Amino acid sequence: MQNVDDLPIQQATVRRPFRWHIVVFMLPALLVYTAVMIIPLAGTLWLSFFNMVDGQRVFVGLQNFRTLFGEARWADGFWNALGNNVVFFIIHMLVQNPIGVALAALLSIPRLRFATFYRTAIFLPTLLSFVIVGFIWKLILSPIWGVTPDLLGYLHLKFLFAPWLGRPNSALIAVSLISVWQYVGIPMMLIYAALLNIPDEVIEAAEMDGITGWSQFWKIKLPLVLPAIGIISILTFVGNFNAFDLIYTVQGALAGPDGSTDILGTLLYRTFFGFQLQLGDRSMGATIATVMFLIILAGVSFYLFAIQRRMRHYQF
Repeated sequence: MQNVDDLPIQQATVRRPFRWHIVVFMLPALLVYTAVMIIPLAGTLWLSFFNMVDGQRVFVGLQNFRTLFGEARWADGFWNALGNNVVFFIIHMLVQNPIGVALAALLSIPRLRFATFYRTAIFLPTLLSFVIVGFIWKLILSPIWGVTPDLLGYLHLKFLFAPWLGRPNSALIAVSLISVWQYVGIPMMLIYAALLNIPDEVIEAAEMDGITGWSQFWKIKLPLVLPAIGIISILTFVGNFNAFDLIYTVQGALAGPDGSTDILGTLLYRTFFGFQLQLGDRSMGATIATVMFLIILAGVSFYLFAIQRRMRHYQF
């Protein structure tokens, strides 16, 4: 007769069958991701260690990085683009994301009328092509045929109008705000979904304690959606340091005026593919792309290992 005490040991030694269907379903996506993302990324990183000498590709190690950071011809443009990229990111963090949180809080009010219409109208620009958005805003802000001077004139504020896209001190802010207008619907919808996932028991307990209105949002709801705000922040960081399309559409490849809207994406484009009389340099373009990758990797790693761990500790 089998001993009852041996049953747990025998059950522990039983191995679960390997779930091959998971591999089957994940394999196509893994192959596509490898072909589209992993292999080009590895090729770009490897290309940054080479240079063309007398028509031959020669391994130069870190020389391209020394050139990018050390030679004035490259360093001036790189540090200018990096500084503009940081400003571009800060404007999105301080304008886009707080507005998205505020809009989500307003749309989550139970008795708000036409909430569905407001959500659709705010999120709709996100679905538009960046070419359409850039071209439309160039027309709107144009001092010659734009509608902005007339609209400000109706409000007796025409003295505030200026060719914002044509001034070096305001062009980057103007383009950043255009990007904020287009993509503010993304943080709004993510925060709105997080607010809807808050258990009703928590809200009812807060109301029983007399916590209602905006006080309830600041004291109860906002701490509960902090993980969603953290994800939005890192998505904003990655998206802004990969940005290229809107600035290229509005300001062109030179990112004028005088490079005031030049960011890493436009600098990479001009360096790799060339522009006008400037020939493309694939090695230096790959070097700039590698630096962009390292910046994004550092930011994401900082979020995962520093901020997210504290959020989990705070949450639990």
